[in-house]
Amino acid sequence: MPARTGQQVLDKLREDSPEIWYRGERVKDVTTHPAFKNGVHSLAELYDLQWQQPDVMLFDSPTSGEKVGRSFMIPRSREELASISRMMKVWADYHHGFMGRAPDYLNRALSGYAGGADFLAVQDPRFSQHVRDYHEHLRENDLCLTHTLITPQANRAKGTADQADPYLAARVKEETDAGLVIRGARMLATLPMADEIMVFPSTLLRNRPEDAPYAFGLSIPTNTPGLKFICRESLDYGRSHYDHPLGSRFEEMDAVVVFDDVFVPWERVFLYRDVDTCNRAYAATGAIVNMAHQVVVKNIAKTEFLLGLAHLMTQTIGIEVFQHVQEKLAAIWVNLETMKAFLRTAEADAQPDEYGVMRPAWDPLDAARNLYPHLYPRMVEMIQQLGASGLVAAPTEADVNGPMREEIKRFYQAARAEAHERIPIFRLAWDAVLSAFATRQVLYERYFFGDPVRMAGALVRSHDFTPYADKVREFLARAREEAQNT
Repeated sequence: MPARTGQQVLDKLREDSPEIWYRGERVKDVTTHPAFKNGVHSLAELYDLQWQQPDVMLFDSPTSGEKVGRSFMIPRSREELASISRMMKVWADYHHGFMGRAPDYLNRALSGYAGGADFLAVQDPRFSQHVRDYHEHLRENDLCLTHTLITPQANRAKGTADQADPYLAARVKEETDAGLVIRGARMLATLPMADEIMVFPSTLLRNRPEDAPYAFGLSIPTNTPGLKFICRESLDYGRSHYDHPLGSRFEEMDAVVVFDDVFVPWERVFLYRDVDTCNRAYAATGAIVNMAHQVVVKNIAKTEFLLGLAHLMTQTIGIEVFQHVQEKLAAIWVNLETMKAFLRTAEADAQPDEYGVMRPAWDPLDAARNLYPHLYPRMVEMIQQLGASGLVAAPTEADVNGPMREEIKRFYQAARAEAHERIPIFRLAWDAVLSAFATRQVLYERYFFGDPVRMAGALVRSHDFTPYADKVREFLARAREEAQNT
């Protein structure tokens, strides 16, 4: 089929419902369940956007010729790469960066794996074809993916294979002629109300024989028998868009995934038992570059939103004249321009990789993904400081329309806004920087690509700083020569 509409997304979720557990009960229909329905409908609206802006969002399938999602494109030129960026910005602008696992994130990951599939053939020629076939399956059916990478937090002082329970972390229980049987658990699957799940290694496996059963990459439907999702408490409390403007729209949900002897056919296996290949696959195929590209686009949309919100707040209550307020607005603007510069550089310096795929330049994307986990919490803190007590004093929709409405009109007015204009701004700010939804966003951004300390260590190990040190040595040598000649 061509790219889906929102209604088709909802229909498929009803027909092929995953086994999702919430507050001790199995969810019968995520499209109507109070904890999921608003987030699911926001997801569906992303798919409707594809057909509202087809020239930007869609392209002609290389196999069927039908219109398919541009986020599945494997770019061969800078122009095609830029077109993917424009498409991702449309989706990011819709959710303002608050849906960290919008479908284009993993669409870009699988497109990277498919574009660099020859890397997987080093271990087994079948695996490269499997991932190409799977990418085509996703593209031609416009499916939505969730994914899971990390093992449960049990004894973190020990490695995955060294836990007391060998089946605590998901591992291969059995290998048959038809496929693999997986038992154990993984975290953290954001957007469990997806069509399929991508189960890949975290790149942190130790290269020992006992680690091999935990080394695999595969994708299966979320309604596969034995696959279960145990969800955290929803951050959508069933309140109105007025009271919870973000939480009531963009709750993605997070879940631990349980594999209760889940069968995976060989054609859905892309990596297996080769720890070194598993650890290198994201980088070697280009998947991580594609994911970082999508994330920087998302971060730009999110920072634009925070800047607009901060400006609106300061103008509303008349605090823009204070220097410390101007300093905060300037800092958010600098963060925005920094992210835009990273994106522009990554796309301008893009080069074909060894597989003929146009890859964005990695260094600016790597810098962006290491920097934003530090920028985002600080921007949230700045908006908290701008709003101060006003963030915890905003009345609800029921108050605004209730018996106290005349008092509210009088006492909630602002320097440049009546109460009915001021209150929604501050309720939005509260939901962006102070609510449970906001707190989860901060945690999510802190650990988006993993532990920031480990990420910094990986950055240092993967980048050669010697040329910069050589410049300092040359300066010192020149200084010594000058000293000797005087």
